[in-house]
Amino acid sequence: MDTLHLLFNAVTVIFIATTMFGAGLGATLSALRAIFADLPLLLLALLANLLIIPLLGWGIAALFSLPAASFIALLLVASSPGGPFGAKLGMVQNGDVVAGAAMQVLLAAIGSITFGPTANVLLTAAKAGAGVSLDVAALVLTVAVLQLVPFAVGLMLRHFTPPTAQTWHPAAIKVSNVTFLIVLAGMLLGNWRHIVALVGSLSLLAGFVFAIAAFALGTVLASGSRVRRTTMGGVASVRNAGPALAAVGIAFGNQPAILGALAAVLLSGLAAALPIAALLSRRRVGAPPE
Repeated sequence: MDTLHLLFNAVTVIFIATTMFGAGLGATLSALRAIFADLPLLLLALLANLLIIPLLGWGIAALFSLPAASFIALLLVASSPGGPFGAKLGMVQNGDVVAGAAMQVLLAAIGSITFGPTANVLLTAAKAGAGVSLDVAALVLTVAVLQLVPFAVGLMLRHFTPPTAQTWHPAAIKVSNVTFLIVLAGMLLGNWRHIVALVGSLSLLAGFVFAIAAFALGTVLASGSRVRRTTMGGVASVRNAGPALAAVGIAFGNQPAILGALAAVLLSGLAAALPIAALLSRRRVGAPPE
């Protein structure tokens, strides 16, 4: 079991790194500068992901009267922006991949700092637990190594050696796609008992509704073309599991019930976001650019 766990972690690392590397290979410095110079887009994305969506998670958890473990899991997930699956959803929907990857990395970096205070405030206000204290430096380092560095390397290759970047880009995307499927399968197989146990508790439905609502909010609270706005919706809909998992270990002693609920919320969120991205992709095939 330990060997399988290590293998799954290795594949997850490869998925994250190649996804961000592939996004960097497909980006340009001028396009990236244009995104970060778009103050309305940045401010709206920060407002949506750092404030409104965490409050949305609290509201949905209360609306569905979730049991304690699922309530905590949903609040932790909602408080943690910048999940690497967000960049992948930009690719799946044939969206603005450069904007999606750049915003996802930015949110992951900022979220590694804001996650602890945000989760603490929500858990305390909801009387669902408190005392979330995380190693911010370790979280920032993880984001830098797994997401920022591969993206920057791909971006530099695209800038200085365009032919090499164009040659490597298809291979990076293929590796990203294959490892993405393996990670999804591993999450399902590794947590199916916990997921089945939560079927009657509305936890899966709450995670599903949360992801759809976050997708909608991320789309509405964005500027630019429809393609860019829906890409921001995909980034908003899937959250960063790393800080949430760290919080379960530090603040809740790796309680199996909370870990299982966390996996259920994350998977049900992906189950909601992926079909939306796939539908958007189908509508965009052959359509004139916006």
